[in-house]
Amino acid sequence: MPETKENPRVLIVTPEVTYLPPGMGNIANYLSAKAGGLADVSAALISKLFALGADIHVAMPDYRGIFHKNIGGALWEIYKKEIETYRKYLPEERLHLAEDRAFYYVHHVYSDFIQENLKIALAFQREVINNIIPRVRPDMIHCNDWMTGLIPAYSRLMGIPSLFTIHNIHTVKATLAEIEDRGIDAAAFWHNLYYEHMAIDYEQSRDTNQVDLLVSGVFAAHFVNTVSPTFLREIVSGRHNFVSGALRGELANKVEADCAYGILNAPDPSCEPSSDPELFRNYTPEDHTEGKRANKLYLQKRLGLIQDGDAPVFFWPSRLDPVQKGCQLLADILYYMVSKYWNRNLQVIFVANGVFQKHFLSIVEFHGLEQRVAVCNFFEALSRLAYAASDFLLMPSGFEPCGLPQMIGPKYGTLPVAHDTGGIHDTVEHINAEEDRGNGFLFEVFDSRGLMWAVDRAMEFYTMPTGIKARNISRIMKQSAAGFNHEVTAGRYIELYEKMLQRPLITGSHAKQN
Repeated sequence: MPETKENPRVLIVTPEVTYLPPGMGNIANYLSAKAGGLADVSAALISKLFALGADIHVAMPDYRGIFHKNIGGALWEIYKKEIETYRKYLPEERLHLAEDRAFYYVHHVYSDFIQENLKIALAFQREVINNIIPRVRPDMIHCNDWMTGLIPAYSRLMGIPSLFTIHNIHTVKATLAEIEDRGIDAAAFWHNLYYEHMAIDYEQSRDTNQVDLLVSGVFAAHFVNTVSPTFLREIVSGRHNFVSGALRGELANKVEADCAYGILNAPDPSCEPSSDPELFRNYTPEDHTEGKRANKLYLQKRLGLIQDGDAPVFFWPSRLDPVQKGCQLLADILYYMVSKYWNRNLQVIFVANGVFQKHFLSIVEFHGLEQRVAVCNFFEALSRLAYAASDFLLMPSGFEPCGLPQMIGPKYGTLPVAHDTGGIHDTVEHINAEEDRGNGFLFEVFDSRGLMWAVDRAMEFYTMPTGIKARNISRIMKQSAAGFNHEVTAGRYIELYEKMLQRPLITGSHAKQN
């Protein structure tokens, strides 16, 4: 067991992170590796905990190729000098880079090839298990997603409490032989792993009985969390047929033991219309009507749409993925939707990549909708501007572990039109404008008619008297700023950490200062 200290030491193990706070070590200023929302959530949690004075340490792969790409030029030379200094004074650092040539030269966190991802994941976990955990001597370990799924089994062997967070239900499998070939002594904790078939003994399991890395993380961890309460309930209740029975069963066991929770993610703090540098005009809840109109006219001109400050604008903010995001529902009704509100100049703006993008481009070209529908590749600055310029955002997801657009949009006064599922259910309430309740428009049946029904409800809201509409949007912006932020999310994790540790996370001088 780790020694008891005034401030319990927490090691956060993550394959990706967007940024790290100043003070975690000189090289932390230069590092960023992102594939999805996990990077943003990790960065936010680490930064908030570090600011509060928690004894936080971070383990991540040394993605030299990604870091080089992010830094570039002269800064890369500075980084190389910093890295040498870092290696000399490693014990003083809070950032611990796992070293292996398996990920020195990769240029994306994840590859399109499963075996390449497995190779990187095993190399990362080997370094964490063999070198970083013994050096850091943490009181608790927080692991994230399948790429860290072996570590809870090791931490259980060592008597260190572990939390395993599921951001994405994707998993990869490997045999004990493959795991051990990468330098991980799995024989020491093989009984803490989850296998494809019943594991009778080590020898019979080693070569052919595959280990599920994601389910192993759930099985071995002391506590587990998903990134929304409703998605956890949906998995356990069997709502989603793409979730394996193994994952469902192990999560159900954790729920039964009161060791499973749902903690919502939160948008990046820079998603703030009063200060967002990407907007044509910044605005607040008090002057949102003028601010959003100015941004709308600017974006319409920029994208070649009809310039009309009174036109209702719908924004698609998510990747165009028909498996999860429900873009096929919008494709079914896009022409009808624009035609039905033709005299109102209804417009739809896509700022998203994905396999379904070509279908929307074809619809626009076939029907000649170039002045009413804009299909753009994803670009962060353009996406931010679209949040500010639009009245509604479209999020008809078939499933949603958490989702961030439905939280970002209301902060900008842009109301979600969304399918009632997962994290959307936890963050969007169907609006009742007369009673000043709700923040969006929900449909329950996952089909194109359900989506069109919600679009019609949004248009009813849009045509309400200006005073009622403005009052509700102002209220929604204020409530979203107060409820959808990293302070709330970090607070939930701190509560869970303290429950696991059975003592305060932050004590002594740090707690007094904060």
